[in-house]
Amino acid sequence: MKFQKKRAATKQGIPTSSMPDIIFMLLLFFMVATTLREQEVYVSFTLPEAKAIEKIENKRLISYIYVGKNGRIQIDDAIVQLKDIQDIMYKKRVALPNVIVSLRIDKNTNMGLVTDIQQALRKADARRINYSARMKE
Repeated sequence: MKFQKKRAATKQGIPTSSMPDIIFMLLLFFMVATTLREQEVYVSFTLPEAKAIEKIENKRLISYIYVGKNGRIQIDDAIVQLKDIQDIMYKKRVALPNVIVSLRIDKNTNMGLVTDIQQALRKADARRINYSARMKE
């Protein structure tokens, strides 16, 4: 008569009881930490090239003004006239005093229009201005 060793019949598995809690926490984290694109660009533009560029880290403080190839101006999701820029940007600056205005202007836009936009921003007391460009290759 031979004696046989008894082996444990339990399997060593990965405990999955806390898996739903972990998934829920990750989902909640990404929902809070992610910012979605808030506006759709209706104007077509080609950014000018620059030798040196600097990236702005806090994108929540940025308000974009797009100026297209045909001189159309877009703020948020609306096409606006030059005369409306001062009022719109003043309201934005009152709501968010540290707002940075990022001008995304087509490289072939008339400089007279750019100067007029700058004057409207000065009248609105929005003096933190950034000019968007792409890196020269």
